[in-house]
Amino acid sequence: MSDRSPEEREAARQERLRRRGAGGEEPPPQAQPPVPPNPERPIGTIPPRGAAPPPAGPSPRRRSPGRHALLAGLVAAVAAAIVFLVVAVFEPFKGDGGEELRIRVPAGLGAGGVGDLLAERGVVSSGLLFEIRATLEGKRGDLRSGTYVLREGMGNGAALAVLTDTGNAAPVISVVVPEGPSRREVAPVVAEQGVRGSYLKASISSPNLNPKRYGAPASVKSLEGFLFPATYELTRTRPEARILVDKQLRAFKDAFRTVNMSYARSKNLTPYDVLTIASMIERETSVASERRLVAAVIYNRLRDSIPLGIDATTRYAVDNWSRPLTSSELQSNSPYNTRNRQGLPPGPIGNPGLASMKAAARPANVDYLYYVVAPCKNGAHAFSRTDAEFQQDVAAYNAKRAELGGRDPKVCPK
Repeated sequence: MSDRSPEEREAARQERLRRRGAGGEEPPPQAQPPVPPNPERPIGTIPPRGAAPPPAGPSPRRRSPGRHALLAGLVAAVAAAIVFLVVAVFEPFKGDGGEELRIRVPAGLGAGGVGDLLAERGVVSSGLLFEIRATLEGKRGDLRSGTYVLREGMGNGAALAVLTDTGNAAPVISVVVPEGPSRREVAPVVAEQGVRGSYLKASISSPNLNPKRYGAPASVKSLEGFLFPATYELTRTRPEARILVDKQLRAFKDAFRTVNMSYARSKNLTPYDVLTIASMIERETSVASERRLVAAVIYNRLRDSIPLGIDATTRYAVDNWSRPLTSSELQSNSPYNTRNRQGLPPGPIGNPGLASMKAAARPANVDYLYYVVAPCKNGAHAFSRTDAEFQQDVAAYNAKRAELGGRDPKVCPK
């Protein structure tokens, strides 16, 4: 055991440590508390002994090379999209277009609607791109209605220039063809509105419609019944009857496609029969709610083999729509005289509108067999199921007519 004091032993230990630091052996390792890893230093690296501690605060972050590539790719994609949109909207390499097209732009149609119309007709490739072009040029509100001559496949800018220059709109006339009248009655009406050429001649036949496809017999001699009534626009340079008839036939085809023929077919009626019934409905009533009731009377009389008794068919045959029919006319053997002949007349007695076509194809589900003008009801009728009821209605009509001095009591003075 050493007899050195504790102070002497501590001094000896300090001397040994001093000597080893000057080149002697390393002191034996001593247990140290665990040091938490530095998140900013890769695991496994040990700072050299005696190095200064790292500065306080976070060290600079290393950027991933992939982030730069992603950002560059996004910028390139956006730039490519912008270039594509500019080229698509402004079409710098677009030519003058192909075949000429005459297009009518209706009043009140916005830039989007105009673009869709042009795209549908093949003038521009996209209605949306045309609308964008009109927006970028500030011309959305400058688009004008009218009839224009454009070209297939022309550019957005060229089409926009035409549609915003009022001088390019082809001057047009509006021709009103009323519902109901026959082609003989329509001819002078359209002539007064500026239509040139013979409407009667133009409405005999057309390569655009074959009446036989609608069930018309081979004896049919005109397009009566197929001349759809509406308002049509014709250019002032070519307001021809032939063009008007072609427009009417196209409109008829579009309208008649919407008529449900299932009920009429169940009664063995053809489309031509339905047109014939519709033409009589147009002549018999001007009250919209009565169309299907008049149709029901016609169907019920056909079912019961009762003559229709519609004098408008005789008026059509003798071309008399204004004066009273004579006794000889009412007793004639004309196939259009539905007083003494059963069944439908040979064909339409005018040109019906869509509402009458639909009523003729699907009548009301009622048992009426008769009708007569109701006194003082502004053209409405009194409908009845029996002859006794009908005779009472006729008596009321005649009494009111006599009270008015022989005047038609359809409308009465207040």
